[in-house]
Amino acid sequence: MRHYRYPGKSHWTAICDRPQISREKLFPEVRRILEKVRIGGDAALRHYAKRFDGADVADIRCTPEAIAASEKHVPDRLKADIRRAIRNISQFHASQRLETAPVETAPGVRCWREARPVEKVGLYVPGGTAPLFSSVLMLGIPAVLAGCQEIVLCSPPRRDGSLHPAILWAAKETGIKTICKAGGAQAIAAMAYGTASVPKVYKLFGPGNQYVTAAKLLAAAEGTAIDMPAGPSEVLVIADAEADPVFIAADLLSQAEHGADSQVLLVTTDGNMPQRVEEEIQRQLPGLPRAEIAAKALEHGAAVVLKTLDECVAFSNHYAPEHLIIQTIDAEKLTGKVSSAGSVFLGPYTPESAGDYASGTNHTLPTNAYARNYSGVSLDSYMKMITFQKISEKGLRGIGPSVENMADAEGMRAHQLAVTRRLRSINPEGK
Repeated sequence: MRHYRYPGKSHWTAICDRPQISREKLFPEVRRILEKVRIGGDAALRHYAKRFDGADVADIRCTPEAIAASEKHVPDRLKADIRRAIRNISQFHASQRLETAPVETAPGVRCWREARPVEKVGLYVPGGTAPLFSSVLMLGIPAVLAGCQEIVLCSPPRRDGSLHPAILWAAKETGIKTICKAGGAQAIAAMAYGTASVPKVYKLFGPGNQYVTAAKLLAAAEGTAIDMPAGPSEVLVIADAEADPVFIAADLLSQAEHGADSQVLLVTTDGNMPQRVEEEIQRQLPGLPRAEIAAKALEHGAAVVLKTLDECVAFSNHYAPEHLIIQTIDAEKLTGKVSSAGSVFLGPYTPESAGDYASGTNHTLPTNAYARNYSGVSLDSYMKMITFQKISEKGLRGIGPSVENMADAEGMRAHQLAVTRRLRSINPEGK
């Protein structure tokens, strides 16, 4: 990790730079993939499965038999843990339902909103280096709770052309029936355009690498909505002198093992903490199965020493992390100062891992500083709000003249007459 001591604000942006593939290279390459899938459909998906995943995929859509067979390949303990996570995630997301009462904005004028689910949604579950069945829960549960009519899940095939049984079983338990073997930018293209096997959807959800994120952005430019630009994982830990370097090292490694392009940052008021954490990382790293991946991610991580906790929070807001962990005395006192973060974890016993799996919050969160203007996935992400209004004769008599005058001032004669003709029907003699 790179170390910085008391850097001025003018240096913060450079310290916060994320590792990225050049857009000049990335977007044209991804655009070619999208176009080949748009034209070639299932054949293109099979081509890319062979090229990128080393898999021969006969049936792109998983059969009901394959989904049912996953039951016997998932250990009972894992099933119990997944069901526990489903309960917690369902409870938290169900609590997000909002009821809005009609508002009388003027006598005889009532306005209100009603929620409707996005009818067709596509869920992308990464699986290139790890079977992220937890993402099935995070994306599928709110989609089912929202009442989406069609839910399509895509995940990269394994080399034998199948999906990991935990992904299939988690999808079945969540209530998802349409599961397709397709990964990367090509899966995003399949759900955006539709193929013989993959239904076209109206909105795309899910995390992924920079190719997946670029594909989502390009699909959005062509009319398919997306949840957010969610790319490589990242965490920022704020720590004071009382924080436990063992916990901090474990939290940094838990994000670093996601991928070589993940980013981890430590921001602390304790000048000795970076070295203590580095030493602890070196003790913990060799025992990890994904140690090589984590080590590469740590190469572009950073440890920053600042003078005050307020300055640490300001640095974090500037970075706008996907995950923010605050390991300080009275961590909750700092929450009011946090303005940009995907999800916040408070205190020594709240590891980011809990949010990734089973606490109940959603782990699909904005990365790459998009936490400045995006929220994480929630029940609202799967809903659209429709406004309604009803105006009585009394109400139109009240606001009608204002509407007429405003329309006339804009030169919108037809708008004006739509009101005038109604007012005349209410009062034919103009009394």
